[in-house]
Amino acid sequence: MTLMMISVMFMLLLAGFPMMMPLLAATILAFLLYFPSLSLDQIIQQMIGGVKPSALVAVPMFILAADIITRGHSADRLVDLVMRFMGHIRGGLAISTTSACALFGAVCGSTQATVVAVGGALRPRMLKAGYRDDFTIGLIVNAADLAYLIPPSIGMIVYGVLSGTSISELFIAGIGPGLLIVLMFSAWCWFVAYRQNIPVEPRANWGERFVAVRRAVWPLGFPVVIIGGIYGGIFTPTEAAAVCVLYAVVLELIVFRSIGVKDLWDIVLSTGIMTSVIFILIATGAAFSWIISFAQVPQAILSAVGLDSASPLKVLIIINIAFFLGCMFVDSIVVMLILVPIFAPVIAASGLDPVLVGVLVTLQIAIGAATPPFGCNLFTAIAVFRRPFIEVVRGVPPFLIMLLFVAGLLMAFPWIALGLRDLAFY
Repeated sequence: MTLMMISVMFMLLLAGFPMMMPLLAATILAFLLYFPSLSLDQIIQQMIGGVKPSALVAVPMFILAADIITRGHSADRLVDLVMRFMGHIRGGLAISTTSACALFGAVCGSTQATVVAVGGALRPRMLKAGYRDDFTIGLIVNAADLAYLIPPSIGMIVYGVLSGTSISELFIAGIGPGLLIVLMFSAWCWFVAYRQNIPVEPRANWGERFVAVRRAVWPLGFPVVIIGGIYGGIFTPTEAAAVCVLYAVVLELIVFRSIGVKDLWDIVLSTGIMTSVIFILIATGAAFSWIISFAQVPQAILSAVGLDSASPLKVLIIINIAFFLGCMFVDSIVVMLILVPIFAPVIAASGLDPVLVGVLVTLQIAIGAATPPFGCNLFTAIAVFRRPFIEVVRGVPPFLIMLLFVAGLLMAFPWIALGLRDLAFY
């Protein structure tokens, strides 16, 4: 059965079908061939159940908020704030790009929106300062990964729904690894700027910094509202997403007046199209997960590789490798839909903290977003910066090594992710 499902999915992918079709075709074929006594209505029930959790309402909300602020003035104001405080140090422009990606990621939760907003503003300035284009693009597409780790994170929401893990705990556990990545990327930016003798930017005076802070106060309210509201007990992560949309509309439509009502309709339509794709994937993935669980495929796979009796560290290593390889070739949501049900039994049996596993999985899907051959950030950069694929991926390896090193540190020192979680919830 497993071989048949894999073969069907592989053939349909080669034929050019979108990922939802191979998932659904393999599920229905396995159902008809191996469980003919069951009703096909059960597949429909599983698909509906897959998109039923209320926490998934946060996904289109955060996508909508990201679209609104990407088309508005928030990104420019955040970038200007970072530049005023960091632009004058060695490698300051590159470090500012990393920090701006972290800030914007904390505002929108979307890696692709971060590539567009921050990359569009800072790539021309980095090239003019003397940075190589491969380094510049490599930095942007990888620093954008911070949007997956620093809340709000769409990846964490989907993982939390699939695994039953607390989304609030996942959010706060992603902050530590996100800040560690910022520090590592910043150190590498300083080294590159020093080695290439990149000139520093003029130092901003405190008057200019005050103006930048004043202009960025409204955009900085996003993480304050989201994180403060969730951990202050004011609203849930799902409610926080709705508040985030309201805040974005008020900010860009009324305060900044950067978009009009007509623009808002176009943004909503774009969000609806993207959301429909995600939810169709989740629905088909739910049916796929149910059929393989019903057939006890996860138990067979784990037993075959000896993972059902492995140590917690070995389980973590295998999970990281599986998600890293999967996200190199397939959309991250699809990888989660397939692999999370497979690993769920062994995660529970090994006694691993599900929040730690969730952060590691989120880190791997973030890495996959910027990893050849099919990382979504890479193709976003190709479209936005109009550069060929080989030039976009040339600057990726140093950052990829650092991200994988962070994954190793999380396995060796879980408190990097769990320290803030334990402080907030225990």
